[in-house]
Amino acid sequence: MRNTVRQELVARQLEEQIAARFPVGQRLRILDVGLGQGTQALRLARAGHMVTGLESDPGMLEVARAAVADEPEGIRERVRLIEGDGRETGVHFTPGSFDIVLCHGVLMYVPEPDPMLAGLARVLAPGGLLSLVVRNADALAMRPGLSGDWAAAMAAFDSPEYVNRVGLRARADRLETLTATLAGIGAPLHTWYGVRVFTDLAEDGAGAPEDEREFAAMLAAEERAGRTDPYRAVAALLHLCGVRG
Repeated sequence: MRNTVRQELVARQLEEQIAARFPVGQRLRILDVGLGQGTQALRLARAGHMVTGLESDPGMLEVARAAVADEPEGIRERVRLIEGDGRETGVHFTPGSFDIVLCHGVLMYVPEPDPMLAGLARVLAPGGLLSLVVRNADALAMRPGLSGDWAAAMAAFDSPEYVNRVGLRARADRLETLTATLAGIGAPLHTWYGVRVFTDLAEDGAGAPEDEREFAAMLAAEERAGRTDPYRAVAALLHLCGVRG
């Protein structure tokens, strides 16, 4: 359920930003860095956009390729998948190659994110949108605190590092820090959302509600909270949208 909620909310937020920044019907050039299983890439390709996916994990790249292969030909031809690291965009792409760059769920595994973010901004065209989804360091104590893990909650106040649900060491980011970074690389923050305010404590393996009305109500509450203070500030994830000057 957590992944379903995340993907749906981020997709809605992206649609909102695309509608606000680009003419209706424009076929956009999109780069998805660390595309994973390709959920967002395929949604955007189905909407008519040209999508390039960059993925360093061979296993995830195969999953994405299989998902693309199941699509109709018209969608398949709008998707290009490349094995590569998001820190090497300068190797693969020329400056200003894309109207939108997605970097979702990647920065938490990058010890020093600033050089990578500068590279992503470099391949954005003027007026282009940089979309980041990161773990929220300002709310890192929420999950362990609400679960009763007091030692982990106390540790989260002092360090942005944590161990995620699959046992990997990762790092969270602060809104204030990323705001300064985006300004410094020429893609200042335009807007931001919270993602998973209420559903972050869902059990591992729990599915989304089968009742469509209940699921819609849950998403409506999450979507409202994700754009409303003070709720969005304590979301598990942050979705930041910067615009290339």
